[in-house]
Amino acid sequence: MNKVTKYIEIEDLVKLVPESVTYLMNNGIRCLRCGEPIWGTLEEASIEKGFKEKDILKFVDDLNSLMKQK
Repeated sequence: MNKVTKYIEIEDLVKLVPESVTYLMNNGIRCLRCGEPIWGTLEEASIEKGFKEKDILKFVDDLNSLMKQK
């Protein structure tokens, strides 16, 4: 089973957890569907949008929970 980490590439995250696009958009990290494609890791994208380490760790936990719901 794959797991989401803060080091996951956005492209891989979207393949692993398609719902992550909506989740990230709802949390202020626009990607793919919004016409603002982003590259790099979840951590890099989060930092670019001003999120702190505790926020990033919450994203990781939430995204892993989303993946388990599939």
